[in-house]
Amino acid sequence: MGDKSYVLITAARNEEAFIENTLKTVIAQTRLPKTWLIVSDGSTDKTDDIVRDHARHWDFIRLVRRDNSNKRGFSNQAVASNYGYESIKNMEFDFVGFLDADISLPASYYEQLLARFDANSRLGIAGGRIIEPAGRRYEPRFGNAADEVAGAIQFVRRACYDEIGGLIPLRWGGHDAVANAMARRKGWEVRSFSDLDVMHHRPTGTAGTTVWRARFREGMQDYFMGYHPLFEIGKCIRRFSEPPYIVGGLLRLCGYLWPAITRQKRMVPPDFVDYLKQQQLGRLFPSALER
Repeated sequence: MGDKSYVLITAARNEEAFIENTLKTVIAQTRLPKTWLIVSDGSTDKTDDIVRDHARHWDFIRLVRRDNSNKRGFSNQAVASNYGYESIKNMEFDFVGFLDADISLPASYYEQLLARFDANSRLGIAGGRIIEPAGRRYEPRFGNAADEVAGAIQFVRRACYDEIGGLIPLRWGGHDAVANAMARRKGWEVRSFSDLDVMHHRPTGTAGTTVWRARFREGMQDYFMGYHPLFEIGKCIRRFSEPPYIVGGLLRLCGYLWPAITRQKRMVPPDFVDYLKQQQLGRLFPSALER
């Protein structure tokens, strides 16, 4: 895999508290990226200055400024990532990684990922296991799954990325889950490796909001992605064990039901929704679908 190259794209908005740590862990990688494009999405803090300081010493780091006066939003991340990809798509590279600005990686992380892609030609999207703050220690994120790779660390074979057509911006988030599902639909494998722990320094979905609002938003996210109602109910029940426990699960269900009741339009293609619902029913009732 020594002749294979990769690029990284980070969409960052006001990440001065975390991004320097992320910069240091990428610089320490045993296999460095060909280019690391950091898209500052309308940052108003010291994010740009921190990136520029490191870019002066490492020529693979590039800062691109995207003027964006809008508030922090989950669709902005996908838009900024697509913006970054467009600016480097004419380069030669074999893999593209999307990396959040509040992540710490083990030094051999990308070297190990490249080796696993080399061992499996059908592997389209891969990543490690997210661990997040839980009191005074870090624990695996609730909802980690072997066949789902978090958008914070998605690493994608370029042929797979081009085939799924990039990231679909969704107002309430979920573009990473859509990418995973679209890759599987195209026949690619999606794997999250539990022996590659990645530290996420801020709990998923809580940037700029409270955990209560985050749970409601997550329900809206599932609706706009096209989740089947039965699958969503099961998901909400499973989340009763995740803080804020039963209330959080109920808030998530309310978030799912609200746009359904008000008949809000989804942005993902109808055929994708049909595929996703079929897959979810298959997980709920595998024997029934086999018949």
